[in-house]
Amino acid sequence: MAGVISARAGLSHSLSVTQTVPNRPLQASQLATRCTSPSFLSAKLCKTRPLVVAAAMEVSKEAPSVDFANRQPSKGVLETWCNADAVCFDVDSTVCLDEGIDELADFCGAGKAVAEWTAKAMTGTVPFEEALAARLSLIKPSLSQVDDCLVKRPPRISPGIADLIKKLKANNTDVFLVSGGFRQMIKPVASELGIPPENIIANQLLFGTSGEYAGFDPTEPTSRSGGKALAVQQIRQNHGYKTLVMIGDGATDLEARQPGGADLFICYAGVQMREAVAAKADWVVIDFQELISELP
Repeated sequence: MAGVISARAGLSHSLSVTQTVPNRPLQASQLATRCTSPSFLSAKLCKTRPLVVAAAMEVSKEAPSVDFANRQPSKGVLETWCNADAVCFDVDSTVCLDEGIDELADFCGAGKAVAEWTAKAMTGTVPFEEALAARLSLIKPSLSQVDDCLVKRPPRISPGIADLIKKLKANNTDVFLVSGGFRQMIKPVASELGIPPENIIANQLLFGTSGEYAGFDPTEPTSRSGGKALAVQQIRQNHGYKTLVMIGDGATDLEARQPGGADLFICYAGVQMREAVAAKADWVVIDFQELISELP
């Protein structure tokens, strides 16, 4: 399509919105992936940051129903965590409570069908690029719909993540967001958390000159299976990091732990418990405070 453009990553008008929005329930798909713990008890509005942090969920601190031995980190895992030069975070169901593509799909009226594809993508049962293309073909979001979704359903930042990132930065540890989600929806989150836009690796939606959906950028590493691993390898190589940690909830995050990539994979199960992923993690946490408490 002639005149294809990428959506503007920073939505200045959305940042001027001062009203809060009602808490919205978790999508059924978010509970379908055997999210046995923690249970969500209540929600409360965050009045100080009404746009990006529209609501913070209070979650129980119960242990997962499956007794993972890696709930208790080894000495080596703790040493790696405390000495990390950089930490890469997944965004959906990790830094944020929601799956951004599911939120956008629901907003555009294609929620149920898209949520089924998201579950497949996160458990690794289908190639990520196949799931991404299938979901976007169902949504076909226009530029105006993306803008409106960000205003009316701003990303909800997970409890404790802001404190963790603040602690990491105080320790001179660099922070990156590595996501299969969309840069347009992640940039406001990064801004809220003090993460520079150049530290975002994510997918890019493309639009025609009239704002119509025109696809996504297939050159972004996170647009395909194994992409997060490649992105983390590139981050490490570009910056010369000696020790790098990946934190996330899905199979694509687990893939980042390989030679030349992440030295450590920490599974965050505070939103979703994906047992197949958690079982292979170096450390499983359900509360970001667990990570904060071990840092110097």
